[in-house]
Amino acid sequence: MFEDGTFKLWVGGCSHLSTDLPFGRRSLADAITDSERGGDEGGPPFDWDIMLHLGDLKGDQGTPTDEDGELFLSQIAATTEHDRRHFYNLLGNHDASGPDEPAQWWFRTWIDPTGENTQVSGVDNSLRPFPVTGTWERYSFEVGNLLFLMMGDRNDGGPPAGRAARGGYPAGRVMSETFNWWRSAVEDNDDRLIVSCHHHMLEDTTVASGLGEGVQGGYHGCFEDGAPAGTSFIYFLDDEPHARTFENYLQAHPGATDLWLGGHTHALPNDTYGGRSHIEEKWDVWFANCAAITERHAGRAPLTRLFTFTPGSDEVRVQCYLHTSAFAPEGWWEPGERWITLNRPFEL
Repeated sequence: MFEDGTFKLWVGGCSHLSTDLPFGRRSLADAITDSERGGDEGGPPFDWDIMLHLGDLKGDQGTPTDEDGELFLSQIAATTEHDRRHFYNLLGNHDASGPDEPAQWWFRTWIDPTGENTQVSGVDNSLRPFPVTGTWERYSFEVGNLLFLMMGDRNDGGPPAGRAARGGYPAGRVMSETFNWWRSAVEDNDDRLIVSCHHHMLEDTTVASGLGEGVQGGYHGCFEDGAPAGTSFIYFLDDEPHARTFENYLQAHPGATDLWLGGHTHALPNDTYGGRSHIEEKWDVWFANCAAITERHAGRAPLTRLFTFTPGSDEVRVQCYLHTSAFAPEGWWEPGERWITLNRPFEL
């Protein structure tokens, strides 16, 4: 941990584990192997301290099953230099339980970020490098003066705000309790660097995150009973459509969070649909779309991002790693590198 004095945060999402399997690719396992030993197509290995996986482990359009849980554990076992405790997960819309199932039973059982079901998930919170506080739906952890606020998507319970038995139903959703938790954490920690994480981005922040852009741009399926206008961002608060709860708060409180990390919308690294790139600044907040690790689910270029925090500096290096040569040579894609400035220096 912190071998060169920096904190290296590896971020990805949308592995859609079963989708790539028929094509000979183990999406998450291959990305882990690339990071630790280098890729088969020449991508170099790289160091990281923890990984955030921002949702959508489930591959096909059905609701997740125990078989999907076993697949996740088998792929995460590809690591040789890290272990289960170094992976911090949150819920994506594809990971949601069906409308007639116990709420988010699959994620709570198999992914289990807080270690409620250690015997199944393998997560022992007491052994994490940075133990978490909270629940499967919303939890936090600290790295120096960084406070991570991890919020799961609530795409369960049936349409329009939740999914049906089949179909990704991509419009994002949080519950009032989660937003209130986030707001309290932000307001109680104004002396910290805050990293807010959700499977979805916020409206009009990054590539294809505008109203209707997810469907119009061909990124997401159009489910008429599931709010197609809001497919690319957090659209629902509880059952209220187009609530803009986070957006309105950040507009009124610029810089309330330093970073917003999400994904959900799979786009090529150079895509600027809607006039926005993958990494943008708005309301004195940096937004970064970190999708997607899959190659075959909505067929784009598999990528992850590495954020390097240096103690005493307010600058963060953000690098883009391509996990195949489908778009450009495997490895670091230099045009995607950015330097972002935080509201205060990072301290360990």
